[in-house]
Amino acid sequence: MYQWLLAFHIIAVIAWMAGMLYLPRLFVYHCEADPGSRQSETFKVMERRLLRAIINPAMIATWVLGLWLAWKGQWFAAPWLHVKLALLLGMMGVHGILSKYVREFAADRRKKSAKFFRILNEVPTVLLILIVILAVVKPL
Repeated sequence: MYQWLLAFHIIAVIAWMAGMLYLPRLFVYHCEADPGSRQSETFKVMERRLLRAIINPAMIATWVLGLWLAWKGQWFAAPWLHVKLALLLGMMGVHGILSKYVREFAADRRKKSAKFFRILNEVPTVLLILIVILAVVKPL
């Protein structure tokens, strides 16, 4: 059972991260579309669906399965897991920020530039690298 749940946890992580990496790219392109244009409206639908249908459920599955695996594997006392959980809270913060921008774009409130979203796009990547190293190598 543990191996199956681990497999589903990894699948959920992949789906969550795919969305977290793709959504800021959509924002970059959305910044270039005129508000109210057909292209802008298409981006709104894409962003909302990506967030609601993929990113949010994948995040929930990642957390539920990950916490179950940590409990089953008796990892809660491990220092590497504490650091990993802190980084995951950071990832959830980025998730929240991206959710906020989905709402802002939906209301045609564009406060940030395409360059900002290009830079923001790198944050989940850095967090993901650190989290994977902690989970696989367990250096602490």
